[in-house]
Amino acid sequence: MRRRRFGAVGAAAFVALALATAPAAAAADVSAHGGVARAGISSSATDGRAEALVSEMATAEQAASIVMGHIPTTDAAALHTYMEQGLGGFILMGANIPATDGELRSLTSALTVDPAIPPLVAIDQEGGLVSRLSTDGFPASTTVKSLPVADTSAAFAARAALVAKAGISVNFGTVADVTSDSSSFIFGRALGTDPQTASERVIAATTAQEQVIASTLKHFPGHGAAPGDSHHAIPETAETIDEWRATDALPFAAGIDAGASLLMFGHLAYTSVDSAPASLSARWHEIARDELGFDGVIVTDDLGMLQSSGIPEYADPVRNAVSAVAAGSDLVLMIAGSTPETAGQIVEGLATAVDSGALPRGRLVDAATRVMSLRLQSTSATTNWAPCSECEPVD
Repeated sequence: MRRRRFGAVGAAAFVALALATAPAAAAADVSAHGGVARAGISSSATDGRAEALVSEMATAEQAASIVMGHIPTTDAAALHTYMEQGLGGFILMGANIPATDGELRSLTSALTVDPAIPPLVAIDQEGGLVSRLSTDGFPASTTVKSLPVADTSAAFAARAALVAKAGISVNFGTVADVTSDSSSFIFGRALGTDPQTASERVIAATTAQEQVIASTLKHFPGHGAAPGDSHHAIPETAETIDEWRATDALPFAAGIDAGASLLMFGHLAYTSVDSAPASLSARWHEIARDELGFDGVIVTDDLGMLQSSGIPEYADPVRNAVSAVAAGSDLVLMIAGSTPETAGQIVEGLATAVDSGALPRGRLVDAATRVMSLRLQSTSATTNWAPCSECEPVD
């Protein structure tokens, strides 16, 4: 079977160089050439406009703009209707991925209601163990952790181009957790087995992706120290803040310094710091902002996972969303257990919490402004994908 490679008109030349070192069969579907698509775009260029747009919104509109929703369908019309609620984002899961690349691009296009302010379209495309796109055959965590750092750069540059070609603007793809325990839930997805090697590869993955899409570090403050699977429980660790600063914090600090656009907070309890999960902890949000200097969008891990823990305190997704935003999160993500009505219920709950004083209005405005700024940056960085006539066909 002969396939033509594709190029991104205006995508980063960095990606093309990386693809030259990627496996030929995997690289067949996506390559890039030309100038810079995303690199160099500063949030300062969009912050003013974001503030103005958010100031003109009603409270309910601001609330909707910080919700990243999900429904499991490939029906483009249904997805468009769903996004007419004014949601700030949508996450693609396996049930949203159609059979062909063309259908996927049509689907992601349907998520946009206002072309001037497209939503954040996200995906968990780590590669390897967590992969939504079947055409991603690039090296992933299971192998790059034992390869030179340059291999991580090449793999994630290629992965970012593949994601961008599909019309996706955000990748929840950089696992900054670190552990040397091969029995750990997160071991197979971590990029390193110690803070130093993990940090090096997190920097490489972040730098490569940020040329083309918005990358995300997860799962803050670190799943490696907290045993168990946060999809079904609230993993705990007694690790102290000083121990954390010397170990698990390092890959996150490295990724933040490398320019990651988003930081995903895990449902992990570092009990010596706060008994609450980090996703609902004001103290951990303060550490991320003030100690690590992260100034981008803080996104929760799937709030449905809190419900799945079976802990009564976390049974209400609306309450979880309000608690997360009050603690300092900017974007609330809801997947597990989500229905077409869930996002609207969260929006209503956030707006009601502001009106009652339970959620400070300024906190909602700050969150909405950060999310809006990233949406505007993504708009400025739009890449036009087209067939690459000079690329050689691959058998």
